[in-house]
Order: sequence, then C-alpha cells, then structure tokens
Amino acid sequence: MELDEAFGLVGEFGRSQKRLTAFLVLLQVYVACQSMLIVLVGAVPEYHIDQGKIPTSTKELATRVRFADNFTSIATEWYLIKHEAYKVSLASSLYFAGLLIGNIFFGPLSDKLGRKQVYISGLFFDVIFGYVTAFSPSYEIFAVSRFIVGIMNGGMSLVSFVLTQEYVGKSFWALTGSLTNLTFAVGIAVYALLGYNIREWRFLAFVSNSPGVFFFLLSFMLPESPRWLYSQGNTAEAEDVLQYMARGNGKERLTIKLKPCAGTMKKNDSAPGILNLVKHPVLRWRTVILMYIWYVCSLVYYGLTFNAGELGGNLYLNVALYGLIEVPAFPLCMFFIEKSWSGRCKTTTSFLIFAGFACIFTMFLPENAGLFFSPTLLALCGKLAVSAAFNIVYIYTSELYPTVVRNLLAHLCHSWCLESVDYQQDS
Repeated sequence: MELDEAFGLVGEFGRSQKRLTAFLVLLQVYVACQSMLIVLVGAVPEYHIDQGKIPTSTKELATRVRFADNFTSIATEWYLIKHEAYKVSLASSLYFAGLLIGNIFFGPLSDKLGRKQVYISGLFFDVIFGYVTAFSPSYEIFAVSRFIVGIMNGGMSLVSFVLTQEYVGKSFWALTGSLTNLTFAVGIAVYALLGYNIREWRFLAFVSNSPGVFFFLLSFMLPESPRWLYSQGNTAEAEDVLQYMARGNGKERLTIKLKPCAGTMKKNDSAPGILNLVKHPVLRWRTVILMYIWYVCSLVYYGLTFNAGELGGNLYLNVALYGLIEVPAFPLCMFFIEKSWSGRCKTTTSFLIFAGFACIFTMFLPENAGLFFSPTLLALCGKLAVSAAFNIVYIYTSELYPTVVRNLLAHLCHSWCLESVDYQQDS
C-alpha cells in the first residue's frame, strides 16, 4: 500500500500522534523563550548620569551612572549605554545571524541524516550554550553564546516543525502547524511572565533555558519520521514506526506492508538540493514567490514583536500582549483556509493586505488619538494579521513540496526571512 493509505489505516491523528505532536508543540514555549530572550535580558532601564565631564570610558561610566528600575540586564551589568549601547543590538543581530546559518545547514542535514538525529543534536547544543549565556563572565562570551544558540535553535525548531507534520496524515497538517505557531505565541507571554517574576537577568536566562533539559531527555523516545524513512527507501523501518503508531492508537492487529517508494534515491545518487528547486519552472517560481512572502511576513512580524520593548508603559505587559494578540489569529486561520471559497492563497493575501494597511496607518495617528484609534492598538491588529499570514505560509510551504525537499525548502525560506530580521537589527 501507499504511505498515505497506510496513514489512513493507522489513524491520521490518533492517540499516539496526539502525544507526539503535543510534545513537539510544547517545545515551542522553549523556542519562544530563547528567541525573545534579548527583549528583557537586554532591556535598558531609566538611568541618571552624575553631572560633570561626559564619561568617555566604561570604567568612568560605571562610577557615575545610576539605574532607576528594579531589574538587571546585560545593559546594567556591563554598562551598555551611550557609546556602548550598540552592543545590545549586536547581540540580537548575532542571534539572528546564527538562525540564518542554522537554517541553511540543518535542512540538508536532516534530509540526509534523518529528522530525529539532527533535531536531538541541535537541541543538545542549544541547551548547553543556553547555560553558557546565563553564566557568561563577559559580554564577548555572551555574544558568542547567543550566536551559537541561534544556529542550534533555528535549525532544531524547524526540523521539529517538519517532524510534527510528518507524524500525522496530510489532512491534519494545517491543525498541527497552527498549534505549533500558537504555542510559540503563548511562549512569548510565558517568557514575559517569567521576566516579571524574575528581575535578575542571569537567573531569568537560566530558568528560561532549563525546560530544554526536559525536552532533550524525552526526545529520545520519539520515533523517526516515517515519511522520511519511506522516502529514503527504508520501507521496513517506516513500517515499524507505523506499527508503533497503530499500537498507540489501539490497533494491535493491524498489518502494514508498504510499496517501495518510487522516488527512492540510489546509494550513488546525490541528495536533492537547491538545484531541484530551480531547474523546474513551476518549482522555481513557486519558490521565489514563497521566499518573498516569508521575507515580508518576517520583516513585519519581528519588527512589531521587538518593538514591544520600545513602547511606553509596563515592559512585561507589552511583551505579553504582543504574544497573546496572536492567539485569535490561529482559529481564524483554521476557519478560512479550510473553506473552498477562500483557501490558502486568498486568505494569506487578505491577511497581508490588512496587516500592511494597519502598519501604514500607525504613522499618521497621534499618540493621544484615544484607545480605539491609538497607534499601539493598530500595531497589535497588524501583529494579529501578519501572524495569521505567517501561520498559513508555514503550512502552505510544507504542503507544496514532496518529502525529499520539504525540509530543505522550509529552511531555505526561513533563512531568507531571517535576512529581513538582520536588516531590521542593522537599521
């Protein structure tokens, strides 16, 4: 039988797949904490410099500056203000540069070596260097650790996303993709709550990283992707994973016998690469369009998210709101993308247009325009809309490509969208 037919017999989203999916979906809380770490760890509180000659060195600045707020950060510990203020943005840029590198290399690696092996290796080093971040004795070590965490976090999280999709039947890809992105949004709010209760930046970094140990140890219980095994010609191993899922779904006596995969590579064949995406006209234009949409979504999404720390009012509430505002986006996605009159394309287009106009109008509204016409409210609406579009693009990308290049394409698009984040950090 074909693989999709086997999923129909095993159960496309039975108890076994729900447990596996729930585990990988909850991993996004950890991913979100690592991604947003610099927003609170790098926050600059109000400060006062004693009058006199303008400080020209960090040592001189340390003796004359007084910070007003009741939290610590890398800015307060290493006095990253005035002429040293650029170092906070530099640490953030290094993290996203790491994400870019991780997405370039982890995609082809997981297509060649397997989803589980690459995912666990990335998570291991993510946790290790997350602790290096928390115990960094100097800014230089902190910055390097953030760069390495970016490499591991970006690659590992996208491999886990693909793994989540490949555990279930195709009819549930939209659901599992939406749950993954929804949990990332909730993770932003969880990080804000942690920051509100933990005002010492090292302890905050330590606590935010510690759930990774739990996920790493339990990840050894995950099976390999049956879709990847099947695409590599490991039919017997794919059948074993499907039998494992069937038993978890209460189907003990089910017999699964898969047909050999028609697209299986021979040992001397090279692994599918970027050339496969550009040599076919349909795939070439599809890839170019998707990369541009990912770039736009990322530019708006991360621009609004990291702007939460620059808004007036309570820092922790702003960060939490910019996470929680995404929550309504996912039920909206699930409603529209499954309707025949809207679908993926029309829904993505509509959300992007709404997000664009919402962001444009924020430039023309005064700060005292009132609650319902405030720039902050419009920015939140823009964040909701672009989150919905981003969620659909994640799902749509995984649906448009075959297994052998699906992970490569996801990492390629995500790498391209990270260029927009680096552009924001440099601006």
